Amino acid sequence: MTAEQPAVWYTRCPVPTASGVAIDIGQLAAAGLVAAPLHQSGITEAHFDHRLPALFREGGNVPALWARSRGERTRLIGLTWVPEMQVVVARADSGITGPEDLIGRRLVLPTHGGDRVDFFRAMALRGFDAALRSIGRRLDDVRLVDAPAPLPQTTDVGAEGFYGATVRALRAGLGDAGYLKGAPGADVLADPDLRIVVDLAALPDARLQINNGTPRTLTVSEELLDRRPDVVARYVAALRDAAGWAARHPEQTARIVAAETGSTLGAVRRAYGHGLAAWLEPELRPEWIEHLEEQKRFLLDHGVLPHDFSIHDWIDPGPLAASDVHRSPHRTEVSS
Repeated sequence: MTAEQPAVWYTRCPVPTASGVAIDIGQLAAAGLVAAPLHQSGITEAHFDHRLPALFREGGNVPALWARSRGERTRLIGLTWVPEMQVVVARADSGITGPEDLIGRRLVLPTHGGDRVDFFRAMALRGFDAALRSIGRRLDDVRLVDAPAPLPQTTDVGAEGFYGATVRALRAGLGDAGYLKGAPGADVLADPDLRIVVDLAALPDARLQINNGTPRTLTVSEELLDRRPDVVARYVAALRDAAGWAARHPEQTARIVAAETGSTLGAVRRAYGHGLAAWLEPELRPEWIEHLEEQKRFLLDHGVLPHDFSIHDWIDPGPLAASDVHRSPHRTEVSS
């Protein structure tokens, strides 16, 4: 790196993000940023624990909250809320047709073990909690069954990479219901042996849709923000420009998301709808911050996070505000 322009690292989850679009269309380079993907650093675990200086991460909130809870020096600089499919499913022969039928049943929690935060398990737990709260019931009213699964890698995508352990547990009769979301979850639903018993995305209360991906977090290493706030502002501007490009190119954006998630175009449309491309710009909406606070409390209550911390103290609105002056006046065209 140089004094004028330090190199930065980036990582994003295989989900719809402005980061994924920016990388695909070359927006980071177009903004003059010297940026490299995390895997080139050889420290891929930083995707989960953020232990790498000069790192930007956009993706699920569970690892981001976990890293901050452990004391990692990160700052939250943006949020997105992409409406997405979230469902509880059961085997077609299970006799479960609605949320009331979940009472007393075995609900599958994919469990990976290890020291890293088990975000797939946390996602399923939150999804089941929401499904039960929608009918005034609680997790105490069901049986939670751990289904051993391989430790997720940053390269895992698609139906198998996301939900293989859950589907195998259901097929083997180890559990009665499981949680799916996003385009990989939509691909799983091609299995005729599974049926949707709760559609969380169809519920009118947005609080019942809070999970790992709602809202998604954009975080940055505090060391970089302190040392080069201008670079952080330019990076955020590049993501906002990429989100603007996405809104103007919905079909190309759907193809980018399909590649990011390892899913089909049909699954992307089923999971995120035709308005997907309009929801990728990072913001700091007060209601999303409140939802993230509620997510943090849930994760603390269920032992996912080791320590409490202040969401509001974690947030730095400066880069988002400063990014306005770095926005490109020109449209970015596809370079891939």
